[in-house]
Amino acid sequence: MNVAPPADVSSIPRILRDRPVWVCWHVEIRNGKETKVPLDSRTGRHASVSDPETWADFATALDAARRNGWGIGYVFTADDGLTGVDLDRCLHPQTGTLAAWARVVLVLLNSYCEVSPSGTGVKVFLRGTLREGAGRRRGPVEVYSAGRFFTVTGQRLTDFPADVCDRQAELDALMRQLFPPAAAPAAAAMTGPAIADDHELIERAIRARNGADFERLWRGDTSGYPSHSEADLALVSHLAFWTGRDPERIDRLFRQSALYRDKWNRADYRGRTIGQVLN
Repeated sequence: MNVAPPADVSSIPRILRDRPVWVCWHVEIRNGKETKVPLDSRTGRHASVSDPETWADFATALDAARRNGWGIGYVFTADDGLTGVDLDRCLHPQTGTLAAWARVVLVLLNSYCEVSPSGTGVKVFLRGTLREGAGRRRGPVEVYSAGRFFTVTGQRLTDFPADVCDRQAELDALMRQLFPPAAAPAAAAMTGPAIADDHELIERAIRARNGADFERLWRGDTSGYPSHSEADLALVSHLAFWTGRDPERIDRLFRQSALYRDKWNRADYRGRTIGQVLN
């Protein structure tokens, strides 16, 4: 695990650097496991995500980290309007290949994201807040709006925006997918507005905040994806949102896109790709 602070901090968005909510961190062994522990950059003692007196501005934290070989971290607070999404065990440390499920999440959120210190995870920073509570976790996905610090490496994933973007609607969609309301069936999660006309649906998707990504995929551009299959999966994720997770309509619309190819006619491939998004 790389604990050293970023050698080049220019990729860390200014909205993060400008807030005085920074801590340092190092690794301690607790119950036989490596644990990332926040440190007060001025004293070197343990910091707390609930005590602003143990936080500092970015420059102070970075200077302390460089002098001591520590990492740096950003503390999410209830008043900063930001949320962090942590995707664990989703990145191949040697090849940089993203797991298909993680790419679906990153394409949906489409905001600044970077590689975690372990080299096997990804952290996303976005404008938006959780509707309920300060944080939640399901499987390898953790989401926090307050009461948590995220390690910051500056190792940006260049396929995604360089800035922290406004993604409240997309965050809400992700949370509905991860934690569907008890009174509603899971199949209704992560849906967009009901649009009956296919042409209008495509036009709305193109005009959306992440419409540029949708349009590139719709027109058959697979650049930035490790394979054509992962591009297929990303487009299906977009279509799932806009069709209300209707598998038959996803199939029909996908066939109208420039990504459509003979492989899509294979029931096993088509079913597996749509199923990865809907299930």
